[in-house]
Amino acid sequence: MSSITTDQGIVHYEVFGRGRPVILLHGWLGSWGLWQETMAYLGKHYRTYALDFWGFGESGKKRETYAVKDFVSLVNQFMEQLGIVSAPLVGHSMGGTVGLSVAIRYPERVLKVVVVSSPITGSSLAWPLKLAGYRPIAFLLFNIMGLFRLGVRFAAPFISYDPRFPKMMDRDLSRTTVESFLRSIASLRRTDLRPMLSNIQVPVMGMYGDKDNIVHPKQWKLLAEGASQNHTELFPKAKHFIMLDDPKPFMYKLKSFLDLKTSVA
Repeated sequence: MSSITTDQGIVHYEVFGRGRPVILLHGWLGSWGLWQETMAYLGKHYRTYALDFWGFGESGKKRETYAVKDFVSLVNQFMEQLGIVSAPLVGHSMGGTVGLSVAIRYPERVLKVVVVSSPITGSSLAWPLKLAGYRPIAFLLFNIMGLFRLGVRFAAPFISYDPRFPKMMDRDLSRTTVESFLRSIASLRRTDLRPMLSNIQVPVMGMYGDKDNIVHPKQWKLLAEGASQNHTELFPKAKHFIMLDDPKPFMYKLKSFLDLKTSVA
């Protein structure tokens, strides 16, 4: 377990492997633990870093805001403190939206971007997630947290095929606060990256599961239309958590993309 101290609180991260760095970013209500198998696979060839965003996992939870732009700043500070000049960013769901935003805001930091089941527009979120971004709904859910966590456990098999997922989700949910829960999804709901995608000048790969019921699976089309250097991988049987639902093809395709050499301007 490792951590750094930023101007906005503690950031927890895990690191594994040797070689060129790759940074892994989790989604809403998640944590670095989502990437354990991916890190073990990529760690044979890359030095993989998986961090917890402020408000999630083991990172600090004393902020007032948890917007996408805050997590963009976090990634920049993280790389600065660890001496990582530039690296590929791999993000799941909200983490992919953050990764694209880093490539727009800090282009010198990013060599490639991989987005996994990520929303390009907040309107693509399933309606329960949109509702969770409203303060009365968020406070209601936290006031009945026991029932809410039970409901999430019941819904988990409809979100991922992996039998470990309900326990993983319950663990990560127990580490969130009402503010990180509310403000992050509210920010994501308002996001629309379409006007800025053409500014991304590095290779981008979108990975989407055809059976995703959290983020509309056709978001890959917006990414393909907007990013000039784009590649798409579709997973016909996977839902929102492709790395859990279809792990071997996911990891193979991810590594193949990371292995591709890119020209430096």
